[in-house]
Amino acid sequence: MALFKRSKTTATGFDWAGVLWLFAFFWYFSGITQLLIQLTGTSGFTGFRQAFVMSAIWLAPMLLFPKRTKLLAAIIGVVLWACSMASLGYFFIYQQEFSQSVIFIMFESNISEAGEYMTQYFAWWMVPAFLAHTLFSYFLWTRLRPVYMPRGRAFVAALAIVIAVVGYPLVKQTMRTGSFAGGFEKFETRIEPAVPWQMAVAYHRYLDTLAEMQGMLHSASKIPPLHNLKDAGANQPATLVLVIGESTNRQRMSLYGYPRKTTPELDKLKDQLAVFDNVITPRPYTIEALQQVLTFADEESPDLYLSTPSLVSMMKQAGYKTFWITNQQTMTKRNTMLTTFSEQADEQVYLNNNRNQNAAQYDGDVIEPFSKALADAAPRKLIVVHLLGTHMSYQYRYPPSFDKFQDREGVPPALRDDQVPTYNSYDNAVLYNDFVVSSLIKDYAKSDPNGFLLYLSDHGEDVFDSVGHKTLGRNENKPTAPMYTIPFMAWASPKWKENHNWNFAGDLGRPYSSSHLIHTWADMAGLSFDELDRSKSLVSDSFKPRPLMIGNPYEREQRALIDFSLMKPKKPDPAVAATAEQ
Repeated sequence: MALFKRSKTTATGFDWAGVLWLFAFFWYFSGITQLLIQLTGTSGFTGFRQAFVMSAIWLAPMLLFPKRTKLLAAIIGVVLWACSMASLGYFFIYQQEFSQSVIFIMFESNISEAGEYMTQYFAWWMVPAFLAHTLFSYFLWTRLRPVYMPRGRAFVAALAIVIAVVGYPLVKQTMRTGSFAGGFEKFETRIEPAVPWQMAVAYHRYLDTLAEMQGMLHSASKIPPLHNLKDAGANQPATLVLVIGESTNRQRMSLYGYPRKTTPELDKLKDQLAVFDNVITPRPYTIEALQQVLTFADEESPDLYLSTPSLVSMMKQAGYKTFWITNQQTMTKRNTMLTTFSEQADEQVYLNNNRNQNAAQYDGDVIEPFSKALADAAPRKLIVVHLLGTHMSYQYRYPPSFDKFQDREGVPPALRDDQVPTYNSYDNAVLYNDFVVSSLIKDYAKSDPNGFLLYLSDHGEDVFDSVGHKTLGRNENKPTAPMYTIPFMAWASPKWKENHNWNFAGDLGRPYSSSHLIHTWADMAGLSFDELDRSKSLVSDSFKPRPLMIGNPYEREQRALIDFSLMKPKKPDPAVAATAEQ
């Protein structure tokens, strides 16, 4: 009979209070960080909800072994506490959620670098914060008590919890994806916000993506170098900069005629910039676009990125020390190709270790490491800066001080009221992007370099811009002009202009696809080699206009590629221009 003894409950009622205390104890270790993420607006609600659900799994052993409640809770709690200390500490330092990217950085950094990070970011208030976190978890543990149920009911209840939290979601995702591997991957994403799964999933995905990346790097190492490469300025110091934006549609930039003043700083620099206004991206997705933008691949030969040198490899062959500074996520299954490109550089700086792309992460973070790269003693440098730009969700792309556009002034009249906040947040993201890009140009100019800086976006974004004002985001199967129209501009130093032809006035309106960037870059940099096709260089006298093909080149049998020039990009609405904010 002792087995069914109830503790601190009525003779007729189930001890719901005891269950709630148990749940609160286990949830606390995941919930505290997720709660801080919510309160600071760092990310959305999904992680909080998933952590809440996953915490229920620990109720199962408590119901099955009530006599061992305090002991089991202590053992499990110590593990959860240790993991929560890591994730909470990481949030204190970076205001980011722990992810597989953090695991990557941990394993790629040495002990000295780890010590430098601790010295730089550690603050005195973290000690009492960690102590308070520990003491409160101990307080919750003291409130725990056994919750007794008849053995059969306890087994059924525990099984129901396991099925609801683990079984049903795993089966559902397996059926949805068509494979257990695909379903398990989706399930991992579901459990990742909760400790200790955060660590387990992060490490598992780190191993998977690292293996894939190493395979790509091994294949890249076997790619033969460019033939007969020559550099017209081989004996001269030079610093060249490539800034890659994200999700920025040039039609929403005042530099390109948009009525709202979304690029005031670049507007001021306009006379110093070569602003090309007829450039499109071949694909509306980052990885697929950059596979072409950074290599010799294009819509006609999309697999060349696997067998030809990248832009980074090309510059290393030309004798440049290469840097890659990125505010994009690092180690995700989706971003493995980006990390592979970055690992080809001599030095890397990874700034964005968020688990979720929809998290507050500001591109201003790239400015400091960019300055350090400029100051590097190497005489010849290539610096690639990859921004998060105006990526969805737009409200996470800029700090509160750039929340300028808040009403309907300058908004197309046809937009619904519920669309206006998103429309405005995108313009605010463009405004902050203007600050970051212009700051990079100004800092670059201050270093008195011999070289040039080129900025382009990987692709555009349709934020209620196209006809009907219904489209948000990107969809290759339903293409609209804003998804493909990208900014493309260059700034050159006086030293560079002295020895290079930098008169592009007649080239600014040429129809061009960024899939041929590597030819333009090589031409601008003064490189020549057998594989260079100057007819694909935007700034060459040998330039040859081509159809601007967009679409998925791997689906030619199902749907032919589309010539973008047959699509009509949206012009600024005169009615909007009349009322636009100046």
